[in-house]
Amino acid sequence: MRVASGDTRLAVSSPPVRPFLVLGACCLSLFLVMMDVTIVNVALPSIRLAFDAGIPALQWIVDAYTLVVSALLMMAGTLADRFGRRRIFLTGIVVFCLASALCGMATSSGALIAARALQGVGGAMLNPVALSIIANTFTQPAARARAIGVWGMMSGAALAIGPVAGGAISDLFGWRMVFWINLPIGVMALLLTLRFIPESRSPVPRRFDFPGQSLAALTTVALVAALIEGPGFGWGSFPIRGLFVLAAVGSVSFVLIEGRRAEPMLDLRFFRSPPFASSVVLAVLCFAIFASLLFLNTLYLQEYCGMTPGRAGLELMPLAVAVMIGAPLSGRLVAARGARLPLLLAAGGLTVGPLMLTGLDAAVSWEWRAAGYAVLGAGFGLCNAPITNAAVSGMPRRQAGVAAAVASTSRQIGTALGVAIAGSVGAAEALHASVGGRLSADFLGLMRSVCWLAAGGGVLVGVIALLGTSRHAQRVARRMADGFDSSPQG
Repeated sequence: MRVASGDTRLAVSSPPVRPFLVLGACCLSLFLVMMDVTIVNVALPSIRLAFDAGIPALQWIVDAYTLVVSALLMMAGTLADRFGRRRIFLTGIVVFCLASALCGMATSSGALIAARALQGVGGAMLNPVALSIIANTFTQPAARARAIGVWGMMSGAALAIGPVAGGAISDLFGWRMVFWINLPIGVMALLLTLRFIPESRSPVPRRFDFPGQSLAALTTVALVAALIEGPGFGWGSFPIRGLFVLAAVGSVSFVLIEGRRAEPMLDLRFFRSPPFASSVVLAVLCFAIFASLLFLNTLYLQEYCGMTPGRAGLELMPLAVAVMIGAPLSGRLVAARGARLPLLLAAGGLTVGPLMLTGLDAAVSWEWRAAGYAVLGAGFGLCNAPITNAAVSGMPRRQAGVAAAVASTSRQIGTALGVAIAGSVGAAEALHASVGGRLSADFLGLMRSVCWLAAGGGVLVGVIALLGTSRHAQRVARRMADGFDSSPQG
């Protein structure tokens, strides 16, 4: 078995490396983690009825998972680099499946939120570790770009398939089955991992950075909690102002402490590379746009238009198909033309799609809805491969776990922020007002506000894409990569 010098250290008993089977196992685990982000969305109205839950509870059911994932991703990457990527990966699959079973047995919204948080612990061990396994298995740039394209396709497809599958499963078997379905997929991923994925770790183990980890988690949780609970408590109330201050203090403290540590959890020098820094911002923006509109549209289709979960899932099918087409196309474009073209196309879809959705009401034709969802899905599908490729390219492969975790963390933070903002913009009382058991017309005002905000985010995606893929940015990135190679720390 040939291994790149200075990259990884494989155990003697490791299974034989079969790159595409390794990729398959990693993609299957990613399918689990990413589908669970969105499969719950279509089931939210049913969960709301089952537990008599309010909109903030529904937001927490989605965000408890994504918040824990984003808070622990970087620690999971460090653990994987130190103790072995395969070992952490296997542990993540087991925890995720156990938590899925607890979600399926939940008897209250509080119990479901707690189980979702435990799911996040397992998910944090899967997403970045799988990506670092791919980065260390496919060492040639072109092969890595193609593999990451497949990875991006699976990520986008899982996110898009989630609402369709969630609607069908909820109609046929009830909302609890959207969690139980994770178990057979998890078992398949477990068997593939045991058989085909070799053990690998960084040759220079990194120390744990508990101050950095704690501050990163504190900042993220405080910010999202403020956005979710702000409408209920009042934006000027002491608890909400305190949460915003806590998030600000946490972020500043994180930068100050991490910049002074000899072995930080996150090497802040990464952000001196324009492509890497832009990939982080783009991931947050793209996933926030997608998550906010998905959250609101599942409520719009079911609680405003009166559709069943299955019908709502079918209405979202154009979005799923567009993501699945856009993701592999994006991977090929990255391999052939670089990141700029797919990012600009993604920006177009993420701008035009939300603009089309500003016209939704109860009477709008399904053709217009389908077109809007398709444009949004195409834009989202095109963004994943170039973002991921920029995040791991130019970084030292012995820190692949941490670099991949940063990219994955950005996605999860974007998802959490998108759901939080969706329930906050335009006053959350609009979500609670109902007419005949359905959401009132005030909900459409909220939804249009979020769509306009999302369209502005799409324009910003295009601007950042141009800056992050410029010739100057590429020259700076090459100098940064050379500096990492010659640095004893990098």
